[in-house]
Amino acid sequence: MRFILWLALMISVPAIAQKKVTVSGYVQDAQSSETLLGAIIQNRMSNVGTTTNSFGFYTITMPAGQVKLRCSYVGYGGEELNLQLDRDTVINFRLRQSTELSEVVVVSKNNAGIQATGMGVIDIPVTQISHTPSLLGETDVIRTLQMLPGVQTGMDGMAGFYVRGGNADENLILLDGTPIYKVDHMFGFFSVFTPEALKKVTFYKSSYPARYNGRLSSVVDVRTKDGDMRRFHGTASIGLLTSRVQFEGPIIKDRTSFNFSGRTTYVKWLAQPFMEKDDKYGYQSTT
Repeated sequence: MRFILWLALMISVPAIAQKKVTVSGYVQDAQSSETLLGAIIQNRMSNVGTTTNSFGFYTITMPAGQVKLRCSYVGYGGEELNLQLDRDTVINFRLRQSTELSEVVVVSKNNAGIQATGMGVIDIPVTQISHTPSLLGETDVIRTLQMLPGVQTGMDGMAGFYVRGGNADENLILLDGTPIYKVDHMFGFFSVFTPEALKKVTFYKSSYPARYNGRLSSVVDVRTKDGDMRRFHGTASIGLLTSRVQFEGPIIKDRTSFNFSGRTTYVKWLAQPFMEKDDKYGYQSTT
């Protein structure tokens, strides 16, 4: 009898020790509830970590028991939780913006460039797009890409771009995961993207993941804002060629939101004197 009890105990102990739990959830801005892409979630007890995907969602599997879970994101203060987990759990993090920097230790390796999994990937901040010099003051995502190393422009004034010798139609351009086949308006002076409506732009010049199939040269993954779930606000601008407006806010507070952006140009008024009386011309873009 004792042998049977001892054998049952020896079998059950490893089973308990090997039990795994899964923690999942979203990482959001504490003020606007905007999802944060690429946030880092790490269990400091077992050094197991992951990052949020293109929708701000994460999932991480770790041994059950004592867990010290830390969430961090560039430009935001980190948050750390000490938990005792014995089953799958949903944990949503809400981070606040912070300009304070903790002590930074820089470590370099001679072969880091070869082993780096993100080789050829560039994350373009929206603020950089807004401050990029462009034609007649009209900021644009495609114009910013044309100024990066390894990227060449086509004809002057056109919105197409060529990456390392490839053709313009070999670039895969995604808007929230949906392929865009025609990205330029007005003979290439404007693209379909308005900077005020964007959240993140990721540019793959090489070594892009297998999920981005169908193109040979590059991938441009553009993500738009989800909309502020807490308060209403927006922007408006008047330029030499176009005027833009962007407005966002909650539909049901902390549950759903909207984000509207629109753009129009004055070209129709400038071209009207040179057109026939019966001809009509107009241009506008909304997102």
